[in-house]
Amino acid sequence: MISTRHEVFFQVATEKSFSKAALTLFISQPAISKHIKALEQEYKTKLFERKGLHIELTEAGSLLYEKLLEVKNIQEQTIHDLSILTNALQAEGKLKLGASTTVALYILPKVLSMFHKRHPNIDITLLNRNTETVLEALINKEINLGIVEGHSKLSNVDYTPFITDRVIAVCSRNSPIAQKKKYKITDIVNLPIALRERGSGTLAALKIMLEEQGIKENNLLVKVKLGGTEALKNFIIESDCLGFLPQRSVIKEIKYGDLVEVYFEGLKIERSFYFIQRQGETSNLNKEFIKKAKTIYNL
Repeated sequence: MISTRHEVFFQVATEKSFSKAALTLFISQPAISKHIKALEQEYKTKLFERKGLHIELTEAGSLLYEKLLEVKNIQEQTIHDLSILTNALQAEGKLKLGASTTVALYILPKVLSMFHKRHPNIDITLLNRNTETVLEALINKEINLGIVEGHSKLSNVDYTPFITDRVIAVCSRNSPIAQKKKYKITDIVNLPIALRERGSGTLAALKIMLEEQGIKENNLLVKVKLGGTEALKNFIIESDCLGFLPQRSVIKEIKYGDLVEVYFEGLKIERSFYFIQRQGETSNLNKEFIKKAKTIYNL
C-alpha cells in the first residue's frame, strides 16, 4: 500500500496546490506541508518549486509522480484480481474510463448500467472529452481504458475495434436548407455550416471525407465552432446552419421533426470506435469491461 505521505504528495501534484489538496484530503494545510517536507528530507531533494502564486513539480517530483502512478495502477489491479478469487460478482476495483462525446452520451450508458449491476463494488469514473483529450489522458495515466473515434499512429497505444457509426448532415426544419433534401457535393461550399471543435473525432471524420471530394475545411462557410455534440445539436435546431452529427445523437430529433437529414451526393461518413489501452498494459478489469460491451452490442 502507498504510504500516507505519498498519497499526500500525489494529491498535491495532481491539484498543483497545497490548499486544494488539503480540502480534498480533509486535513489541514500545515499537515500537508509537513508530509511534503518529510518526503523531501527522505529523498534529500526538492519535490516542488514555487512559480509566482503557483507550484510546479521539480524533475525529481515529476519522476516520483510517474512512479506513484504506476504503483497505484498495480495496487488497484491487485485489489481487483484478489477480490475475484473470493467472489467474482462482488469483485472490487477501480475502472477509470475515458470516452469521446458520442460514445459517452449515446453508446456507453447501457454498458455502464449493466456492468454496474453485475459488479456493484467496482468504482467507475468516466472522463468525457473529445478524442484528442482522451488520448492524452491515457498517455498521462489519468485513465486506464479509453473509447475513441479513429485510429492514430501512436506506437505506445493499443487499439481494439469496438463499434461503427455514421455521421450525417442535418439542419433545422425551419432552415432554408431543409427545402431541398438532396444536394450535389459541390453545393456544400455555399451553405452556412456549424462544426465541432478541433480535436473532435466527428470533425476529423468529416474533414477526411470532404478532402476525398477535393473540398478542404477552409473552403466551407463556417459560421461557428462549438465544443460538444449536444451544444452543436441544439444550436443547429435554432439556426439556419447545416451541421454534421453522429446519427445516434439525432435519432429523436429527426423522428419528431426538429431536425431534417440532408443528403449530399457521394458523401458517406462512417467512422469506427476503438478501445484504447497503453501498449502492454491491460488488466482483468479492462478485459471484462471490453467483453461486456461487445456482448451488449452483439459484436
